[in-house]
Amino acid sequence: MAYLDLDQTLTPEQVTLRHEVHRFAAEVLRPAALELDALADPEDVIKRDTVFWDVFRRYYEQGYHVRNLPEAMGGAGLSIEEQIIVSEEFGWGAADFAVGLGVTSFPFLFAGGSGNPELIKDVVRPFIEDREARYIGCWAITEPNHGSDTLAVGTQAFRDPNVFYGLTARADGDEWVITGQKSSWVSNGTIATHALAFLGIEEQRGSGMAGGGAALIPLDLAGVSRGRALDKLGQRALNQGEIFFDDVRIPRHYMLAGPEGYPNVLEAVLTAANAFMGITFAGLARAAFEEALAYTKERVQGGKPICEHQLVQKRLFDMFARVQAARNLARSALIYNSQQPSAIQYSIASKVFCTQTAFDVASDAVQLHGGYGLCKGTLVEKLLRDARASMIEDGSNDLLSLVGARKLIDG
Repeated sequence: MAYLDLDQTLTPEQVTLRHEVHRFAAEVLRPAALELDALADPEDVIKRDTVFWDVFRRYYEQGYHVRNLPEAMGGAGLSIEEQIIVSEEFGWGAADFAVGLGVTSFPFLFAGGSGNPELIKDVVRPFIEDREARYIGCWAITEPNHGSDTLAVGTQAFRDPNVFYGLTARADGDEWVITGQKSSWVSNGTIATHALAFLGIEEQRGSGMAGGGAALIPLDLAGVSRGRALDKLGQRALNQGEIFFDDVRIPRHYMLAGPEGYPNVLEAVLTAANAFMGITFAGLARAAFEEALAYTKERVQGGKPICEHQLVQKRLFDMFARVQAARNLARSALIYNSQQPSAIQYSIASKVFCTQTAFDVASDAVQLHGGYGLCKGTLVEKLLRDARASMIEDGSNDLLSLVGARKLIDG
């Protein structure tokens, strides 16, 4: 469709990349996500004989798992513009897979950034060389009693001495001892091999959520256990589940960030995560619009295709405008924040606006499909449920808006 060519700055190589990624999204991600969405039990989704694991293996085979890693580290070394292309097309194909596959690299990227040669040799290098999805990461931050408040960096509440993490680490000689729980909302929680856990440092109790740290935790260690896969409204192909830590011991150098730099680390991570959520769900919004446009050209009511009715035309054009606004905001935020200094408020604006747009456009797409749009098994019905989850995950839009507002007020 012509509107996909709005960005005229793409090189021939980037156009080729877009076609390749779009084909992967259309032929691999979307059919698998629809198939898994029909399964009643989320535990069935992650059984070894399901298409879920075929998707993961094909993703790793293509080298997409290292797309965010720098070339010097052995990654794909994609430019920010190329990462945007991949994220939008994956969001178009299946946002649930896009989120789950995207987080696989997070602990390894973080470990590589530490510069520790032992970590790079033992953890990062095997992930980079993996082509069978044997190394899978997760970001363990949300807890039963702490959700979006763990992300409220820069606010007074973030330093409330009466609030602290449920998952904590205490120093013991050359090791850290990890105790506590992460909640059911950990993406890849029940399938991951490694977690990047954001937790509280016991010596910092009384500093609020600012007294935190970030630790790399292999999830095959003694004392680690998992809950069941979470049963939720949408995003079935995104595995989520709780992780328990019972006096789990990790080497001292596995604590990748301590309290002295933790707020800055959290802000940087949130800036990147929200920006990629924005472009991913701009992709979902695009998918919903495309489905609606195609259907209205085929569906006949009143003796003509419903796209010929003016009310339908007005709705379609409003959807189109919102999708383009979301895509452009998401792209601009990602490109700007790929540089230094970054601005978290733009990433938050992207995440909040794009996820809301995805939900609104998906809802309009269902409306244009009429009763058919309410039927299980239709793409637009799944897109609506998937989009609804996006306004809560990676920080609820309400709380994130307060974090962004604080940045605007403080300058």
